[in-house]
Amino acid sequence: MADINQVQLVTFQLGEELYGVDIMDVKEIVKITEARPIPNAPYYVEGIFNLRSEIIPVINLHKRFKLQKLVISEGDEDEGGYVILNIEGNKIGIIIDKVARVVTIGTDEIKPPPQMISGIGTEYIQGVVRQDDHYLIVLDTRRLFDAKEMQKIVEPGQ
Repeated sequence: MADINQVQLVTFQLGEELYGVDIMDVKEIVKITEARPIPNAPYYVEGIFNLRSEIIPVINLHKRFKLQKLVISEGDEDEGGYVILNIEGNKIGIIIDKVARVVTIGTDEIKPPPQMISGIGTEYIQGVVRQDDHYLIVLDTRRLFDAKEMQKIVEPGQ
């Protein structure tokens, strides 16, 4: 039985930072495929790709949050990909530099975010978890992709 005082997070790297999203929002993780650009889409929408006959919009959080891409060392080139999120019935791919792992975190370990973390607005952050010598930033996918945002992404140019 799941402990209500714990949450499982899928963690991944964007630039130098480690991020996590609730595993319940993650449909799957796929290796990089090419996204086709779509006209009139917001600047952070990389395009769309076809995943088993479903058209998935791809979001570039590097652009949205003004993050540097991770410098990939030789041999790690294939560790990037897309995390496919299921937000209110809409599937969205977010580009990640490197998949980390699934971690179980006590809800009491998630602390309010500092005012500014690497250019990301704190409104998109559910909290941060101190881990050894770094922080795990827990993204709030509901705020990151609210209804208005979803409409711009799913129906660009409307």
